[in-house]
Amino acid sequence: MKKVATRFAPSPTGALHIGGVRTALFNWLYSKNQNGKFHLRVEDTDKERSKDEYKDQIIQSLKWIGINYDGEEYIQSEKVSNHVKVANELLKNGYAYKCYCSSEEIEEQKKRARQKKIPYIYDRKWRDKKESDAPKDIKPVIRFKSKIDGTSILKDLVQGDVEIDNNTIEDFIILRNDGTPTYNLSASVDDHQMNMTHIIRGDDHKINTFKQMQIYQAMKWDLPSFAHIPLIHTIEGKKLSKRDQASTLDDYSKIGIMPDALRNYLLRLGWSYKDKEIFTIEESIKFFNLEGIGKSPSKLDMSRILSMNEHYIKNIDEDDLFNQLTEYCKLYKSEIQSDKKDKIKKSLTFLKNKAKTLEDIFNNGQYIIKDKVDFNKDDLKLIDDKAKKVISDFKSQFEKIDLPSREILEPIVNEIIKSHGTNFKGVGQPLRIVLTGSKFGPGIYDIILSLGKEEVQKRLSAKIA
Repeated sequence: MKKVATRFAPSPTGALHIGGVRTALFNWLYSKNQNGKFHLRVEDTDKERSKDEYKDQIIQSLKWIGINYDGEEYIQSEKVSNHVKVANELLKNGYAYKCYCSSEEIEEQKKRARQKKIPYIYDRKWRDKKESDAPKDIKPVIRFKSKIDGTSILKDLVQGDVEIDNNTIEDFIILRNDGTPTYNLSASVDDHQMNMTHIIRGDDHKINTFKQMQIYQAMKWDLPSFAHIPLIHTIEGKKLSKRDQASTLDDYSKIGIMPDALRNYLLRLGWSYKDKEIFTIEESIKFFNLEGIGKSPSKLDMSRILSMNEHYIKNIDEDDLFNQLTEYCKLYKSEIQSDKKDKIKKSLTFLKNKAKTLEDIFNNGQYIIKDKVDFNKDDLKLIDDKAKKVISDFKSQFEKIDLPSREILEPIVNEIIKSHGTNFKGVGQPLRIVLTGSKFGPGIYDIILSLGKEEVQKRLSAKIA
């Protein structure tokens, strides 16, 4: 029995799509569950659109979400000579042929198909013609000689048996007239030479799988097992594309979604294990199987992602949360100054309250991070003469305190409530505005204790209107 080997094979023509991340995750988990290997293959043969920056971004994205591949990246463009060699072997053994149709002829065939409203299939004009009939002024493409009769069955590990009529698969091009291989040839040769045992990918690849199976059979190679995962749709039920908002990993990390939360969400997007919702990495590897993958498309639900992220914010170790927050701020906001870090760390317990993202925590902590209070203009209007008197009375009492604590602050606030004939909001709101710039935010005792005596006195003394 061969050791399980899977691969993720993105093209570096854009940022890594969220559907691709889930495909990589399922391949990685299956390999780890089976004590096998997981490989990254960079399919960079489209020289016009492939860029190193996208390759680097793909590698960084996988690393960010916790997917580690075995060995070095397999770079497809370095293996083109192997693909060409197999094309020539197929040609020599009668499984492929040279096609001399001009681009005008092919365009005419496509036009006729459009007029008849039927899918275009190449008419196999050169399938059985002799080489001596070939025109001298046209460089041929090489087409695979697909089966015409009977049916083929794909024993899909997710979808079950899928059967199609062989005559619906055209004689597809395996080598272009400039000598470069096409996707189906390159992918088949690479998968064989990389000793892949399982090909797990989106179910938009099913027709490619039937073509690749024929290449395998013609070359007398052992077929790998195939599993086709249903695609991810938008909440409206349309296929998710790179043009959609929140379709790449960067879209999520920018708003402060944490890798563990997103990985857990993607794991549960189209896969289930009993009624379990939250999985550690170890549990994900232990329980993952192909049987748990559903057959219907999954809908990407942003509110569910935020809810999952909120769960992780509430439950992970605060040292870990603080490290992720500082890294997030460094990348996407402004780096937290070293003299503020300790205050933020000690205040995380309440700054993370109701926070769904790291960005929310950053926003909740603005009053600590910034030296100068940014006042909300509408909230500032609430500081009338009565509110100013409340602030002044609190300041007088606060100055007498050596070391602020909740136990010391509560009686002072209660006394001011009583003497001004108001309620807790009547004291807490003006204090919150003068200390943070907004009537919204953490509890007033938390704000005072997080800022410390010196900073509170400075802010209470500042001229605000």
